[in-house]
Amino acid sequence: MNVDEISDADLEAYLDEALPPDEMAAIEDRLRSHPELTSRLVNIHGRRDAGIHTLGEIWRRYRVSCPTREELGNYLLQVLEAEPSAYIRFHLETVCCRLCNANYEDMQLRQKESSDSTAVRRRKYFHSSAGYLPGK
Repeated sequence: MNVDEISDADLEAYLDEALPPDEMAAIEDRLRSHPELTSRLVNIHGRRDAGIHTLGEIWRRYRVSCPTREELGNYLLQVLEAEPSAYIRFHLETVCCRLCNANYEDMQLRQKESSDSTAVRRRKYFHSSAGYLPGK
């Protein structure tokens, strides 16, 4: 990624930590060696601190397009209608929203842990009650 290829929108996304890790690392690398890029970043940060916001900045900062955790949970359980499900899939896979992907991965892990603990609990119940079952 050349310094000339880095737009102000990229720098804003960098400030919001809304870029994929490889792009974040590439911008950080360029910031260390290009003072003019650092100057642009300082100007963007100053504009934000002064309260000058664009609609896009507000949209990204408040994550207006992100589904709620409840919606992500419903997506995971596959209980959403086709349209909301397609949007969430687009948001996770195409937009690659880091926060929503992290939430979704957390939910998948918790669901797996819950399944595992349920299996363990059932096995314990079975073993503890095996002596009470009639034998033939």
